[in-house]
Amino acid sequence: MHRSIARLGICALVGACLAVDSAAEPSPSATRKPNIVFILADDLGYGDLGCFGQKKIRTPHLDRLAAEGMRLTRHYAGNAVCAPSRCVLMTGKHPGHAFIRNNRQMGNRPVPRIGKPNVEGQHPIPDETVTLAEAFRQLGYATGGFGKWGLGGPGSAGEPLRQGFDRWFGYNCQGVAHNYYPTYLWDNDQTIPLDNPPFSAHDTFKPNEDPTRADSYRRFQGADYSADRIAAQARAFVRAHKDRPFFLYWPTTVPHVALQVPDDSLREYAGLWDDPPYAGGKGYIPHFRPKAAYAAMITRMDREIGRLLELVRELGLDKHTVVVFSSDNGPLHGTHQGLAGTDCAFFHSAGGLRDGKGTLYEGGIRVPAIVRWKGRIPPGTASERVGGFEDWMPTLLELAGAPGAAPKDIDGISLAPTLLGQTQPARPFLYREFPAYGGQQSVHLGDWKGIRRNLMPRGKNAAVDRRVELYNLATDRAETADLSARHSDIVARIETIMRRQHTPSPDFPFPALD
Repeated sequence: MHRSIARLGICALVGACLAVDSAAEPSPSATRKPNIVFILADDLGYGDLGCFGQKKIRTPHLDRLAAEGMRLTRHYAGNAVCAPSRCVLMTGKHPGHAFIRNNRQMGNRPVPRIGKPNVEGQHPIPDETVTLAEAFRQLGYATGGFGKWGLGGPGSAGEPLRQGFDRWFGYNCQGVAHNYYPTYLWDNDQTIPLDNPPFSAHDTFKPNEDPTRADSYRRFQGADYSADRIAAQARAFVRAHKDRPFFLYWPTTVPHVALQVPDDSLREYAGLWDDPPYAGGKGYIPHFRPKAAYAAMITRMDREIGRLLELVRELGLDKHTVVVFSSDNGPLHGTHQGLAGTDCAFFHSAGGLRDGKGTLYEGGIRVPAIVRWKGRIPPGTASERVGGFEDWMPTLLELAGAPGAAPKDIDGISLAPTLLGQTQPARPFLYREFPAYGGQQSVHLGDWKGIRRNLMPRGKNAAVDRRVELYNLATDRAETADLSARHSDIVARIETIMRRQHTPSPDFPFPALD
């Protein structure tokens, strides 16, 4: 059910002061299309930001962004893992209609210009796919992407330069992006070398190395931290296009493992907590202070976001720029807890939601979301309207003054009225499916949520479980009490939506649903 916009509890005083300031400012020029900056974190949990309840990790710039704009407190990533979530964001189609429905590495294709054959990149979206970048380029926007792609390897139909981006800098492949000190990054369609030694993000100690010594961990570092290089290129793009509308997509790799961060950031958190070394054994490279590293990675990301926002202000573009921040899925949890030395339970990264990455429970797909447009979006506000990544294409195009530019076959519903402080009907439903981690489906129907799991059971004699669990998120956001036995009528409505919203995919089969 849609609720009226509520004032932020966190940063309320700052937000109130900003509301007074913004009321005295003139509205943005009606003749200039707004710039769009979309920042996407990687595996950042609902509770990893101060403005969403984090107590241990400092995120002052994102907290200020929330105080100057609106938090979306029931916003959902496109899916439970990277590539299919990003496909929903880029195309406006939910997982039952989207082309990419799971992470999948490309076939045996050589990577050019890196000195030896290799396999890089994920399963590509087709040429005919209309992406956010293509839609904005058609409107005359300069389009730039900086960070991690994951929707088509080099030379494929899905690579960024063939999907609407004038400029691309960063990683093409999600696997390569596991290392923050890679030997190269992609600069448009060329690779550029970085000043880093070659080592795998999944490396571990050699028999002659002592994991109790801090200096044993030094060889898992380099000189060129990729997240810094990517952030610098994003700022350069803003400077280069300050006099025309631009669409800046910044899918940072932070805080996805491996745990790696320069020492100056690590020192901000070193010694604050009991933080024994991670010597390997649960994937990815070792780290001497893993808790400090996770916190420092997020705070350094926040610092780089602050630098970009300050540049936007210096260039006089504050009131001409829509800024969106979110995450591609939830944090590590359960069997993944401790992967690469992470401790998301210690940081309360899921914010009290159930489970995390890889599941369609709330912790896996409900993500932090912040939107700021000075002078247009009421500052210091929050909305509980249910929305998802498919909604950004129609939303951003409407804010750009071109609501008719979105393809007609998308599933997204514009959030623009909500963002601008207007009333808006509740979303009829929000559908998710994921043919992995046992096979899952979920439907949000107002405050109700239905979820199926074990639709692709493992084992020779395992049976498909089509039972729908039902939760009332208004009173049970942690999904602890299954109410399906008491509300068969709601379960029946959810089952109908599940049946109708899935379309078979030859590339990503889901036998229980196909």
